This record gives sequence, structure tokens and C-alpha cells, in this order.
Amino acid sequence: MTAPHGRGLLHLAAALDQQAAFDAASYVGPARLAERGGLDFVTLGDTFARPGPDALAVLSRVAPATRRIGLVPTVTTTHTEPFHVQAAVATLDWVSRGRAGWQLDVSTTEGEARLFGRRHAAPADALWREAGEIAEVAARLWDSWEDDAEIRDEATGRFVDRDKLHHVDFRGATFFVKGPSIVPRPPQGHPVRVVDATEGPARRVAARYADVALVRVVGPAQARAVRAELRDAAAKFGRDPDTLRVLGSLVVDLGDGERAAEPGHGGGGPRQTAQGPLYRGGPVDLAELIAAWHASEAVDGFHLTPVEPHRDLERLVNGTVALLQHRGLFRTFYPGSTLREHLGLARPANQYAVTGGAS
Repeated sequence: MTAPHGRGLLHLAAALDQQAAFDAASYVGPARLAERGGLDFVTLGDTFARPGPDALAVLSRVAPATRRIGLVPTVTTTHTEPFHVQAAVATLDWVSRGRAGWQLDVSTTEGEARLFGRRHAAPADALWREAGEIAEVAARLWDSWEDDAEIRDEATGRFVDRDKLHHVDFRGATFFVKGPSIVPRPPQGHPVRVVDATEGPARRVAARYADVALVRVVGPAQARAVRAELRDAAAKFGRDPDTLRVLGSLVVDLGDGERAAEPGHGGGGPRQTAQGPLYRGGPVDLAELIAAWHASEAVDGFHLTPVEPHRDLERLVNGTVALLQHRGLFRTFYPGSTLREHLGLARPANQYAVTGGAS
């Protein structure tokens, strides 16, 4: 199925964030609802700046209770060990059978720094440079096992072919990693990397390393400009721009019934708020906004954060998504089983294997 006007099908994602919800089971129902709507993935935010459950651990609980939907926790690259972070994300990919993603973020406050006591807070641009290095070393560590490195030969007692394990020997500005990883290469090769590219310091990292870039913008013209900038920057880094998906991020308040979008929302664009661009209206007008932005090549899809998690996610799936499916703009079933397949992204070749296996 292809969308009208030669555009590919929409990509849609939703946030599962809930206030003061510490029971991992409370995230299972919303994730299943999003999966019933065919959404590409769900996200779960995390930060050292406020109390809350560990996002990656929660989605590891959600993984066996779902079958197809992608699972993308936020995992900060600041104050955490790159080796441990990549291993945890790779493990989520194994637990979910190839549905894991990783939203990279940084921790900029002194309060967060004091939780660890290793160093003081640093400017955002320095932290995002470090995040880019961590994205780089994560990819190398995921590739440090070739796909057929595990041999599990009971007769000889050999578990792994050591010639197919590789040291990465990576030295960044703030860390050094030798490798190899302790986790075999993930099912997707590289779990999907997501970056909120709204702010300048993060945009370079998104262009170079992200599979999905999120942008918080209030109109299609602004979105189109940011998307073009990201694609141009990706090309300068030697990437195929078509391997980068750019999604508009909206907070959505679908209210207590169908009604016309409030002034400043609707097809004319959302309204900027402290929480980000906000759409307030009904599911039908939200579908019109999504379709219009996508048709104008402003974005490749949307990442939507419900104001009221249960109410708005249900109206999103049963209203907005159903309308987009009816118009042939969004899938009615998952054609594959991995998050990369949902996004139309190929499984990356192993960078060590393609160079003749040299470490």
C-alpha cells in the first residue's frame, strides 16, 4: 500500500508517559492499544531530574506482553557508562525480538550531576558532542560480534568463534572503550536510535547518527525547513538522507468529544506551549493536520504525546489512526516484525565483517 501523491506511508508513534505511575504493568495496556492501531513505536521518557521508574526496565516488562510494536526508552548518555548503556539497549532488542529503539538524551543540570558525584554539569553542546561519541561507540560494540560468532558447539565445548569477536578500541573525549560487547549482535544489527533534534546542539548528532529525528515545530513550513536541514546535514556526513525519518512532535489534547479544533490549532498549525507544540481539538481535525503536513513533505510522520494518557491514546487509535488508515495513508497491519522494518530501514551491515573480518 502506498500513499497518494507518491509519498510513502506515514510513520506514527506515541508516548506512554504517565504521571506517578510506578507499576510497570500499567504501561502494558496502552502499549497494546498502540499496537492494535499499528503504530511504529511507543516511547517512554526518563530523566535523572525527577522521580520515576527506569524507562528501559519498564519497556523490558512490556516487551513480552506485545508482539509487533517498537519500544523506545529514553536513556541518557550523561553520567552513564557507554558500555553498559549499549549492552542494556541490545538486551532490550533481544528481549523484544528486534523491536528496540533508544532515545538519546543528555543531563545538563548540576542537581543531576550531584546524584553521581563524578563531575560537574557541562554545557549542552559539550554533552551532545559526548552523546555523538557514545552513539558511535554503541554501533561499534553492537558490531563487535559478527552475526555468526556464536557457534554453541557442544562436542568441542566452544561457545563462540573468537575470530569473529572484535575490539573497538574507541577513545572519546571523556571515556575509553575497548570491547567487545558482552551481548551478541542484536537482532536488528543496530537498535533504532532516536534523537529530539529540536535544539541546535542535538541536531548535528541526529543528522549523523539518528534513524529517527523528532522535531517540535508549530507549522509545516518550519517543519519542512528543519527536515531539509537534517537531510542535507546527513548527506554531508556521507549518509543516504532517505535513511533518516523526521517526525513532528505534538502534544495532543483530544478533549471529551469530537469538536472543531480550537483557534491556533487545527490545520493552521499547533500552538507553542511550555510543554511543546500543542494540538487541542478532535480526532478528525488531527487526522486532517497529519495528512496535510505529510502531503506537503513537511515531515515523514508524527510522534504524539497524549495530555491524558488513556483517554487521548484511545481516541487517537480509534479515531485519528482509523481515519488515516481509511484514506490509505497509514498501514492496517505490520508487514514485518522488527522496528526497522516498520520504519522501512535496512538492517545495517556489520562494519567489521564487511572489511574482511579484520579487527
